[in-house]
Amino acid sequence: MSQTPEPTTPEVTSAPAIDEVVTQALLRIVDLPENSGRIALITLDNQRDHTKPNTFGVAGLASLDRALDGVAAAAETGQVIAVAVTGKPFVFAVGADLTGVQHVRTREQAHQLGVMGHGVFRRFSDLGIPSFAFVNGAALGGGLELALHCDFRTLSTAAGLLGLPEVSLGLVPAWGGAYLLPQLIGARKSIEVIVENPLNQNRMMRPSQALSLGIADVGLDPADFLAESLRWAGRVIRGEILVQRTPVDRGEEWEHAVGEGRELIEARLHGSAPAAARALDLIEAARTSSRDSAFAAEDTALSDLVMGEELRASLYAFDLVQRRAKRPTHSPDMSMARSVTKVGIVGTGLMASQLALLFVQRLQIPVVLTDLDQDRVDAGLSRVHDDIDLLAAKGRISADKANRLRALVTGSISHESFVDADAVVEAVFEDLLVKRQVFAALESIVAPTCVLLTNTSSLSISAMSEGLAHPERVVGFHFFNPVALMPLLEIATTPVTDDVSLATAFSLGRAIGKSCVLVKDSPGFVVNRILARLLGEVTAAFDEGTSFEVADSALDPLGLPMSPYLLLQMVGPAVALHVAGSMTTAFPDRFHVSENQRRIVDAGITQLLTWDGPTPRLTNDVAALLEVGTSSSSPAAVLQRAVDALAQEIGIMLEEGVVTEVQDLDLCLILGAGWPFHNGGITPYLDRCGASERVNGRRFLEPGIASVPSQQP
Repeated sequence: MSQTPEPTTPEVTSAPAIDEVVTQALLRIVDLPENSGRIALITLDNQRDHTKPNTFGVAGLASLDRALDGVAAAAETGQVIAVAVTGKPFVFAVGADLTGVQHVRTREQAHQLGVMGHGVFRRFSDLGIPSFAFVNGAALGGGLELALHCDFRTLSTAAGLLGLPEVSLGLVPAWGGAYLLPQLIGARKSIEVIVENPLNQNRMMRPSQALSLGIADVGLDPADFLAESLRWAGRVIRGEILVQRTPVDRGEEWEHAVGEGRELIEARLHGSAPAAARALDLIEAARTSSRDSAFAAEDTALSDLVMGEELRASLYAFDLVQRRAKRPTHSPDMSMARSVTKVGIVGTGLMASQLALLFVQRLQIPVVLTDLDQDRVDAGLSRVHDDIDLLAAKGRISADKANRLRALVTGSISHESFVDADAVVEAVFEDLLVKRQVFAALESIVAPTCVLLTNTSSLSISAMSEGLAHPERVVGFHFFNPVALMPLLEIATTPVTDDVSLATAFSLGRAIGKSCVLVKDSPGFVVNRILARLLGEVTAAFDEGTSFEVADSALDPLGLPMSPYLLLQMVGPAVALHVAGSMTTAFPDRFHVSENQRRIVDAGITQLLTWDGPTPRLTNDVAALLEVGTSSSSPAAVLQRAVDALAQEIGIMLEEGVVTEVQDLDLCLILGAGWPFHNGGITPYLDRCGASERVNGRRFLEPGIASVPSQQP
C-alpha cells in the first residue's frame, strides 16, 4: 500500500467564496484480491460524524480534482489499473453544499459551479482505466451523480437513502445526472427518479429499489462491503464477471415517457415552478444529445434556476425542515419531561386507531383504547391489529414483533384502565361539551402526574379545561391525517399550562417521530386556520357566481397539493363545515361559512367531485343543490383575493402570537398541509407576489431571506 503525491490545486476564478465544511478526497493505492493488480481508492470524508454527511462545495470539488490528478499520474506510470471512489461510514455523498448557494450573486457564478462539477466528475470516465463507485451509504443528488460517472457501481444493501431530489428544491440534476441516468436506465425510469419521486413528497429510494431499476450493478452485504467491492471489481477487471445491462429504448417508448411526464407536471404544478419542466427537457434531449452538449445544457439550466426565486424559497423551506423542525425554537426545558410508559386513548374511531398504532409501533409500550361500548372497542382494536398484521405481511416488521405489538394494544369500556397511564389523549367527536366531560371524568381517575392531551383541531383548549382541578396539565396535541405520514404535531399551550406538562408533551411528540411546533391556544391553531381562511375565500367567490372551473383552478399558480374542492372532499364536507363554523364564530369579520356547503352536509353528500378525463366537475347531486349569485370573478381576481386574505390572516396571527416567528408558520404549512418547498411554505410567495406589502405594508421576511439577493456590480 502506498500514498501518491498530492497534486496542485486547480484554479477557480469566479466561484463564490463560501464557508463550507470541506469533503476531502483521500487517495491511497491498494492491492486488489487474487493478484488482480492495484487500484486507486478515493475515500470521501469531511472528518465529521455520520450526522454531517459529505457534500461538495468549491473546496471539496478541488480536493477531488487533486486526487484524480494523482490517479492520472499513477495510471500513466502503470501503478494502478483502475480507480474507485467510496465514502465515509454510512455516507457516500449527498450532493452539493447547499449552504453555499446563498453566496451566489451572479449567473456567472452559478454557471461556474455547474462547469466545475462536470469537469471534475467526468474525469472518472476519461482516465482511460475502469472506474468503480463503491456506494457504501446515502447517495443523494451530486453524490449519486458522481457514482453515475463511474463505469461500474457496487451498492451496500444497507446503504440508506438514494435519489436525485433536486427538483424538489427548484433545481435539476446538473452534474451529469439528467443525461447519464437516462443513458443507463431509459427515460421512463429516469423520470420516476428525477421528477416523480421529488414531486411525491420527495420520495427517496432504498438500495433494493436502486438495484431493481438498474442504477447499481450489484448489492453487497454491509459487513464486509469494501472488501467484497474490491473483490468484485477485480473479477470484473479480469473478465470473470461480465456486467450486462438492459438496452435502452430510444424510440417511441422514450417519447411516450416524456409525454406522460409533461402531463404529470402540469397536473401537479400548473406551471408554478420551472424546475420539473427543465429537468424533463434535459431528459428528452438526452435521447440524442452528445455528452458535451448535454452537460452544457445542464450548466445553462443550473444558471437559470439558481438565480430564480423558487430555489431561494426552496432552500429556506429545506432549512426549516432540516434544522428548525429538529431543533424547535421556544420549546420547553426537556430535562423537566416525565417519562411515558403507558398511553391511554379515549375513542376508537379512525383517528384514535391511527394514534394507537403510532404509539405502540414507535414506543412499544402498553396502549389502551376506551369507548362507550364493547362493540366500538372491538372495532377499534380490530383496526389496529389489522394494521399491525399488514406491516408484518409487507415485511416491515417480523412476525414475532407483530405478536408483541398486538399484545400491547388493549381496549376497555372503563376509564379505570388509565389509572397507571402517564399520558391520555382524547380523540372523540369535535364537540366542546363532550371533550369537557371526558376530561372531567379522567381527572378523578388518572394519576396527578398524568398529562391530558387533546387532539382538537379547532376548539379552545382553555375552555375545554375550565372547571378542572388541574387545568395546568392539559395540552393541545394536534395531529394531521394520515397520522403515519404527516410529520407535523402542533403542540398548543394555554396560559395556565405548566412547564412540566408541556415538556412531557414535546418529549412524547419527538419520541413518536413527529416535528413539534409550539402554538398558542387559538381557534384552528396554524394549519386549520390558514386552510379555513383560504377555502372560505374560494367558496365565497363560487357562491357569489364565479364558475366552479374558475374557483377550483384559480389557486393553481400556488402549486398546492390539491385543489380547494378536492381538499374539501378529502377532509369531508361535514368536518370542513364544522371547522369553518368554529372559525366564523371566533372571527366573524374574516371567515366565511358557505351556505351551499351547509346544503351539501344537510343532504348527507360526501362525494363532491367526479372526473371527465383529468378535469374535475361537481357531481350532478351537488350541482342540483347549489344556489349561486351572478357576480363572476376572473381566475386572477380569485387568486389575488385568496393571497391577500392569507397575508392579512398571517399578519394577524403573528400579532396575536399564535406562533412566535413567521418561520414556524411556514414550517407548519410544509409539514402539516404539504405545501410546496418552492413557495417556502407561503410567506416567501406572499412577499414575492406583493401581497404582503399590499395588505400589511411590509414583507414577512427580510430581503435576501428566501429571495434572490441583490447582484454584485
